[in-house]
Amino acid sequence: MNLPNAQTVCDALDVTWPAAAKSAVPGFTIREGKGGGQRVSAATTNGAFDPAQIAGAESAMRALGQTPLFMIRSGDDDLAAHLDAAGYVQKDTTLLYAIPTADITGVKPPPVTSFQVWPPLATQREIWAEGGTGPARLAVMDRADCPKTTFLGRANDRPAGTAYAGVAHECTMLHSLEVLQSDRRQGLAAHLTRASAIWGQAQGAKWFTLAAVAANAGANALYTSLGMQVVGQYHYRIKPD
Repeated sequence: MNLPNAQTVCDALDVTWPAAAKSAVPGFTIREGKGGGQRVSAATTNGAFDPAQIAGAESAMRALGQTPLFMIRSGDDDLAAHLDAAGYVQKDTTLLYAIPTADITGVKPPPVTSFQVWPPLATQREIWAEGGTGPARLAVMDRADCPKTTFLGRANDRPAGTAYAGVAHECTMLHSLEVLQSDRRQGLAAHLTRASAIWGQAQGAKWFTLAAVAANAGANALYTSLGMQVVGQYHYRIKPD
């Protein structure tokens, strides 16, 4: 089975991890993130643009109380060049991974290692909080308008991990996979990943997908070990204060 292209994965990201609001200014889509992360706060081009329109996008983001931030995807080289000239710097290159659902669901997680839960339990919120996922990011999960769920992972006879997943554009999209520091390197992250894929398969998803920051060596090693392939990438441009 062919893999989804980068645009399909980005479209699934937009649905499963949505901005609080979107608006349009000439040349750009503006996202209001309300603290939900870079992806839901970044402006993107609507195709061809006039460099003079960058100032309008910057003003729109500042009006929302956000630092101007642009997502650079495949084909956005012209925008990146103009932002570089304006003093913007590159940050957080992010890889888009995909695999046919059937290729990752053949191995089932061991019993009592993962449980599907919605809404997330207090113990999951505590695990996320330890990893830096606070109320603003949990609010993103709440507002996602798609099939969605979370998973509670157990290791050493106690709660030890959590993850959130949603389905859109025939993709199961995994987000916010977090395992407590004390319980890492025991396979729980892989179990939660597979559990998410199995759930998505029941929703009719053809593909299992996710986004991982390129600098996160551990995460990238996990996903490649599961047979996932990189189908694209994006990064951000931000102007230092």
